[in-house]
Amino acid sequence: MPFEPGANAGGVSKPDVQPEVTATAASDPSRWVDEHGDVLYRYALERVRKPDIAQDLVQETFLAAVRTIDRFRGGSTVRSWLCGILKHKICDYYRHMNGPKEWKPEADEVMHRDEFWKTMRDCLAKLPERVATVFMMREMDEVESKEICATLSISDSNLWVMLHRARMALRECLAMNWFENPGVHR
Repeated sequence: MPFEPGANAGGVSKPDVQPEVTATAASDPSRWVDEHGDVLYRYALERVRKPDIAQDLVQETFLAAVRTIDRFRGGSTVRSWLCGILKHKICDYYRHMNGPKEWKPEADEVMHRDEFWKTMRDCLAKLPERVATVFMMREMDEVESKEICATLSISDSNLWVMLHRARMALRECLAMNWFENPGVHR
């Protein structure tokens, strides 16, 4: 059965299902679509911007995970492991899409994009390590808040305070180093 966002294997809508997460259930491939499918789909869609491609990449991720489940040692959550596989699938997708063809974006566009991300990385580096980690997990890797709290042993309110601080600091840093200084970057 192909992966479809918002649907689960049993045909029951999400609000009707209260998944019981145990160590055994977490590593049970029959529950992965229900428990991780939507998160993986949103992650893929954000990166490829094409629903059909995102669905295919998530389905390929699940197939690869089932084939290699014996390699999963439990050093991370199943969701983190699946996200890692998905990241590789997305990289492969772009490698095949952009590799053989002659793809030459405008030099000015490439320069600005690279400069922006360098500025963003510089701004992230100025944040306290834990605040930067929380921001990257939530906003860039789209990890669920509950999972971040469990992984980092922080409370939900502490998470939101750190996210707020990160956003405010990044806004200020990017304003000073990118948006309000057009002569340098544009």
